[in-house]
Amino acid sequence: MAIQELSEQEIVRRNSMQTLRDMGIEPYPAPLYPVDARSGEIKASFNDEEEPRDVCVAGRIMSRRIMGKASFVELQDGEGRIQLYISRDDLCPGENKDLYNVVFKKLLDIGDFIGVKGFVFRTKTGEISIHAKELTLLSKSLRPLPIVKMKDGKAYDAFTDPEMRYRQRYVDLVVNPEVREIFLKRTKVFNSMREFFNERGYIEVETPILQSIPGGASARPFITHHNYLDIPLYLRIADELYLKRLIVGGFDGVYEFSKNFRNEGMDRTHNPEFTCMEIYVAYKDYNWMMDMTERMLEKIALDVNGSCEVKVGDKTISFKAPFPRVTMREAILTATGFDIEGKSEEELRAFCKESGIEVEAAWGKGKLIDEIFGEKCEGSYIQPTFITDYPIEMSPLTKRHRDNPELTERFELMVNGKELCNAYSELNDPIDQYERFVEQMRLADKGDDEAMIIDHDFIRALEYGMPPTSGMGIGMDRLVMLMTGQEAIQEVLLFPQMRPEKKQTKAEEEPAETTES
Repeated sequence: MAIQELSEQEIVRRNSMQTLRDMGIEPYPAPLYPVDARSGEIKASFNDEEEPRDVCVAGRIMSRRIMGKASFVELQDGEGRIQLYISRDDLCPGENKDLYNVVFKKLLDIGDFIGVKGFVFRTKTGEISIHAKELTLLSKSLRPLPIVKMKDGKAYDAFTDPEMRYRQRYVDLVVNPEVREIFLKRTKVFNSMREFFNERGYIEVETPILQSIPGGASARPFITHHNYLDIPLYLRIADELYLKRLIVGGFDGVYEFSKNFRNEGMDRTHNPEFTCMEIYVAYKDYNWMMDMTERMLEKIALDVNGSCEVKVGDKTISFKAPFPRVTMREAILTATGFDIEGKSEEELRAFCKESGIEVEAAWGKGKLIDEIFGEKCEGSYIQPTFITDYPIEMSPLTKRHRDNPELTERFELMVNGKELCNAYSELNDPIDQYERFVEQMRLADKGDDEAMIIDHDFIRALEYGMPPTSGMGIGMDRLVMLMTGQEAIQEVLLFPQMRPEKKQTKAEEEPAETTES
C-alpha cells in the first residue's frame, strides 16, 4: 500500500510500529503467550477475603486514561472487558522508564493486543481490576477502531451502518459486544439440537456438496465444472436424496447440518448460501415428526433463552408445545374463501389473476397453490403453526395421504410469517417416485427452471427397498433469527453474501479515534 493512500492516523501508527522495531521491540512477536485467565472468570471468582491472585491475561486495548505516573486501561478479551491499573514504577522498576513513558504512552494505540501479568484487586471505587506488573505488546493495530465516544449523553462514531457491519464483521464483533452474543447463541442452538438427536441415537453424517444432479428440492442451482472428469457439477440445493439412500442402507436415523446453495434472490430472510438441518427416521410418519419437532423446538428455546417465549420485534412468540395444526386447504379457504380441492390448473390460474397474484406461464398446479398460500396465508401465522396435507402437485418426494390420494402427508411449520420447517412421510414407492419425477420434467420442458431432475440412482436405491420413513428439514439461520430476536438473516450470518464493494475514499472510510471509551 503506497504511503499517499494512507490516512494520517494510519501513517502515525506505521511510524509507531517502526519506532518500536528501532527500540528492539517486535510488534508481531512469536504467538506463544502464557494466558491463564480471562476477564469473565476473573470477575466471577474474585473474593475480597482471599490473597491477591496472580494472573496472566491478553486482549485488545479498548480505552485508556493516562494520568502521569499511573494509567487505567480497559482490556477486552474473549469473555468481555476488565480494567488494568498500570503504574510507571511497577512497570519500570529500574532507572529506564521508556517502557511506560515512550512505549505505553506514545507508541501503543487503541486496538493493539497486549499481554499483562499482575494480580487482581478491587479499586477504591469497587471495580475488580488487574494491577499490572509486566506488559508485552502482542500485535500492533495499523487501522483505528471506530470506538464510540460519549458526549452529553450521546454516542458518536458508533459502528452501526448495516452494510459496513456485515462487510467488516471482524470490526463489528470487536466494537459491538451484543453481536458476539448473537453468535454465541447460534452455537447454543446447534448444540441443543445435536444433543436432542444424539440422546435418541440418531447418527450425524456428511453427504456431498458437489452433486451431479441438484436434487431434493425445487430450486435454481449454482453450476460449476469438474475439469478432470469434464462434467458439470452442482452445489447442493438439499441433502435429502443422499440421506434417504442411507436409510435404504440400513441406518434407522440420520441427520446432517448442511451448507446448501440456491442461485436465487437475496433479501432479509434469504441468503444464497444457508445452513439447513435434515433428519430422516425409519418407521415413522409425519404425525410423529410433528410431535418430535415441537418438543425439539421447546427444548432449544429453553436451552438458549431459559424460556419458551422469545421476542422478535414487537412480537412475543411462544415455542411451548403443542402447536396448532391446520390443513393447507383450510388455511387457504379461511384466508380467501377459495376452496382449492378439485380445482384444475386453469381454475387456479384464474383465481390468481382475480386476486392480483402474479404467476408465470410455466407454473403447474403445485406452484400456483404455493403462490396462493404464500401471498394470502403465510404471513398471518405468527405463532408456531403446522400447515399440513399438501396437494400432491406441490410435493414430488412425499408419500400420498393414506386417506386422500390427491394429498400428501406433508407439513410445514410457519413461525413469524415464514416457513421454518418442511417435513414428509417419505415416498418410498419407486414406481410412484419415478412418475412424479417425470411430471417434474414436463414442468421443466414448459420452462420451470426450479423443477426437479430425474435422479435415476435414487430410483434404483428405492427399488432395493426403503422402510417407511419420515424426514424433516429446518432452516437453521431462520431458527437462530427467532431464538435471538433478529429480523434480518444477515444479523445471524457471520459473513453474509454482499454486493461487490464500492470503492471509498479515506475520508469516508476512516473513523475518528479517541482514547476514551
